Amino acid sequence: MYDTFKIHDKKIYTGMKVGGSHSWNYNNGKWFETKKAPDKWTFTFDSLKTRITPAPKNTGATRKTKFHWYIIADQIATKIDENSYITSMKGVKFKIGHKRPYWRTFSYNYPNALYTHKERVIQILEEILKELKTT
Repeated sequence: MYDTFKIHDKKIYTGMKVGGSHSWNYNNGKWFETKKAPDKWTFTFDSLKTRITPAPKNTGATRKTKFHWYIIADQIATKIDENSYITSMKGVKFKIGHKRPYWRTFSYNYPNALYTHKERVIQILEEILKELKTT
């Protein structure tokens, strides 16, 4: 079950079992980007994401639960004409925190949180940097 406690690498967690997977459609997504330097852009992406196959009954998070993810990705964009690109993106996403529908704020803002938003992002970036240096 989704909310049952699970253990992976000596860490307790809830949610999907490690090794599980989902497939999603991102129809009508909107990507907006701004060039900030010769090789640096900022972007936003908004879209409704829907499951390709329906979720099993009585699984998953409660409706209106929010999840905060930090994504690190490689994107390859191939121009096909004046107005179109094929985009391929591959990466990893890390959970920063969550907000249940009846909570005032995200989990990392509560006094008993293991880390703040900023501390979690730093932890993730340090992990990725260590992996890159050793592979």
